[in-house]
Amino acid sequence: MSPCRWSPQTRSGAPSCCSEARPRCPFGTARHKPRMSVVARTPDHVLAAEREQLLTMVDILESLPPEEVRALAQCSAFTRLEARDAVVVAPEEHKERLLLLLEGRARVYEGPAGRELTVSLVEGGTLVGATGFASCRLGGLRVEFLEPSIVCGVRRQAFEELVGRNPTLGSRVARLLGERLIETEGRLADLARKEVPERLASQILRLVESEALVTPEGYKIPNCYTHQQLATMIGANREAVTRAFGRLRLGGVELRNRRIFITDLETLRRTAQG
Repeated sequence: MSPCRWSPQTRSGAPSCCSEARPRCPFGTARHKPRMSVVARTPDHVLAAEREQLLTMVDILESLPPEEVRALAQCSAFTRLEARDAVVVAPEEHKERLLLLLEGRARVYEGPAGRELTVSLVEGGTLVGATGFASCRLGGLRVEFLEPSIVCGVRRQAFEELVGRNPTLGSRVARLLGERLIETEGRLADLARKEVPERLASQILRLVESEALVTPEGYKIPNCYTHQQLATMIGANREAVTRAFGRLRLGGVELRNRRIFITDLETLRRTAQG
């Protein structure tokens, strides 16, 4: 097996998916900075049966016949990443390969350190961004993994052939990208017309819809988000987010052990409307 030039290294510097030593990544090795293309071209330690099972859990691949899932697993590249690994998908690769987050959680972002803007949060079981369907900016697509994750790279040509044999797959992709476009338009409208407290309230509502757990008191966001991370999601700075939380506490939002609790959803919705 030849060394995998595209697979990331773990934070300790050890290869994450191939047993052989790899050349040093061309993007550098700082673990908190984007540093490499994510797609691997050699097998990793994700077993064949596990690959097929993970693919069946991807939203756009639901109801795909087992033989198609098996064929897709055989022609795709799988890579494991550690929490806080950050990668760059180069523009040419963005256009030619779909990136599927099979397991874990990640954020897609733009901008230099200190001025980052989080474009989206991605949960396991879906497509990352619009990879495989369009070109991206010259700087590439930047992705930070928030917990240990497994990603899969699928060649666009192979996916198009799959859609040709399974037309409903194309409808699922169109629906997914349409929903993301609507959400992005809403966030842009928030940036243009709302102040930081209202933008923060809107972002918390999005987190409620995507990941909240129901509690006797209301809703709980199970994942921890720092004020800085929330700031990158709404185009603000950390200090402004801290002040905004002070205002939202009067409207049914509480912070406990770095987790967000919502005790009055209706008041939060009214705040988000501005």
